[in-house]
Amino acid sequence: MSSRRKFMGQMLGGTAALAASSLVPSRSALGASDRVRLGLIGAGGRGQEILKTALRCPNTEAVGVADVYTRRLDEVKGVVPSIKTFTDFRRLLDDASIDAVLIATPQHQHALNFVPAIQARKDIYQEKTMAFSPDHAKRMRAAWAGSSRIVQIGIQSTSGEALAKARELTTADRLGTITAIHTHHFRNAPYGGWIRPIPTDCDSQHVDWKAFQGEAEPREFSGDRVINWRFYWDYSGGNVFENMVHQVGFWYKVLGLGIPRRVTMSGGNYRSPKMQLPDTMDVAMDQPESLLFTWNSMFGNRYFGEGHDLVLGTKGTVSRDESDRVRFVPEERAGKGVAAEIPGLSSSAPDIVGGSDETLLHMQNFIDCVRSRKEPNCPFEIGFRSAIACQMAIISYRQGRSVSWDPQREDIVPARPPL
Repeated sequence: MSSRRKFMGQMLGGTAALAASSLVPSRSALGASDRVRLGLIGAGGRGQEILKTALRCPNTEAVGVADVYTRRLDEVKGVVPSIKTFTDFRRLLDDASIDAVLIATPQHQHALNFVPAIQARKDIYQEKTMAFSPDHAKRMRAAWAGSSRIVQIGIQSTSGEALAKARELTTADRLGTITAIHTHHFRNAPYGGWIRPIPTDCDSQHVDWKAFQGEAEPREFSGDRVINWRFYWDYSGGNVFENMVHQVGFWYKVLGLGIPRRVTMSGGNYRSPKMQLPDTMDVAMDQPESLLFTWNSMFGNRYFGEGHDLVLGTKGTVSRDESDRVRFVPEERAGKGVAAEIPGLSSSAPDIVGGSDETLLHMQNFIDCVRSRKEPNCPFEIGFRSAIACQMAIISYRQGRSVSWDPQREDIVPARPPL
């Protein structure tokens, strides 16, 4: 049985098992004009951006915000003076008036926030990468299955116009048999543009350090770990979790791809000595659909830009650039001025946490689904599969060998040598 079929079977089984559970709400869909009341868990740069984006959606209200660092609570109050603030996110979840929560905590915290939020009967906008480990992914699935909660994963491109165009162009009639997908994410920015100064008040008096660490290995307080958490294996999957997941999630939805059979990641940290994770990397994913999905990323060059993708078929190629323009090049034109179809490169600084039209479309889709109870554009299953693919890449890199997905055990295991 494929991992995708097993996933769906568990979803259905979980629904039946929980149908009579107290976790399943009796609430009916909100009306189109009903106000959606929101809470934010994790008020760093990205959290504040998505909260501001949510408030651009008609008839929404920010009710509460939770963060382990008091400075961030003060920053949000500067935007929404009436908002309630909490250093313990569970107190936010106790507010029965809150319909939905936006979760934008560091990646190691996602499951720890998500599961209690589902149990508190909140709909969830969950920032990517959805889950930090296979165990976290399965715990999140067990909580969500049969709960009737709306979950939108923050892969914004699934709400953009490019997705429909990509589906139109990647049909078998037009593209033929697809055997490879080449994707790239290039920045020329030290540390990927993520490095942040440490505020003077980022200390043990203003940060709940135990709550920040969650299930990570206990360590002495470090302001750098709070602010620059992306640099540490304890809390982050680096650019794989930050940006590879966007490209994986997009094409997984367009083409209906499953969890990879085998993943190999190589690379190194060549220009970022303060960061534990690699800054230059190659990922190769052997997909069960008999195609090779590759992702290449670096922080020292912008030749391909951020988000340059090629889907390679026997009849032609579909390209998607960092501006989300999607084009088809038939095989008979391959190598004949095709480069002219790729736009000129921008010299602008990378947009690390800023909003975009896709973010607004994605958030509006989530708010609409909170009211209608329809499935959102990036549902739980896309988040699950793309998270496992990214986790496989990281484990391959850290173990220095190829890894496979065991669909029976639902775990990442050493890969057998190819036949």
